[in-house]
Amino acid sequence: MSFTVAIDGPAAAGKGTISKGVAAHFGFAHLDTGLLYRAVGRRTLEGMEPVAAAQALTAEELGQGDLRTAEIAQAASKVAVVPEVRAALVDFQRAFARRAGGSVLDGRDIGTVICPEAEVKLFVTASAEVRAERRFLELSAKGAEVTREQVLSDVRERDARDSERSTAPMKPADDAMLLDTSDLSIEAALAQAVAVIEQKRPATP
Repeated sequence: MSFTVAIDGPAAAGKGTISKGVAAHFGFAHLDTGLLYRAVGRRTLEGMEPVAAAQALTAEELGQGDLRTAEIAQAASKVAVVPEVRAALVDFQRAFARRAGGSVLDGRDIGTVICPEAEVKLFVTASAEVRAERRFLELSAKGAEVTREQVLSDVRERDARDSERSTAPMKPADDAMLLDTSDLSIEAALAQAVAVIEQKRPATP
């Protein structure tokens, strides 16, 4: 039986960490849908046309190289506003979502567009300042030369692009539970997410 958990939210809110934790807790498969757009973004940086890159994407590419650089993140956000790119990646995500044994998908439009019938929907968020500090520390740890002001500007710019795009703008689904991680530890945020899913999950015979 399939059971889908849709987790949406802006960059560095903690949805990826929570999604991985939820998947591990329940034994569900996990898909970070942002990697699809990052892989397409990487292809465009190499000179490929965005729609062609999306149509040719394979699952193997998601595990190749570091897709979490700041440059690729910006490229991903830019290709994500192209309707034809999003359309090309929809089937991949929906097939993953309905696999047997349960699945967790995290992204920007899972609960609103990709899996509107998901059994559980969460929208994970945090203030722009908190998210920028998290991203700054992450990038600095990788040796990137960035300033806090630059990262905060990038976060706000990406938020605007993701929430204002004409196709599948980032927003909570009407029936999504809002989880603000600004003042929560990873453990506390994960515990809240697990509790919500436990309430919705059918009892095991």
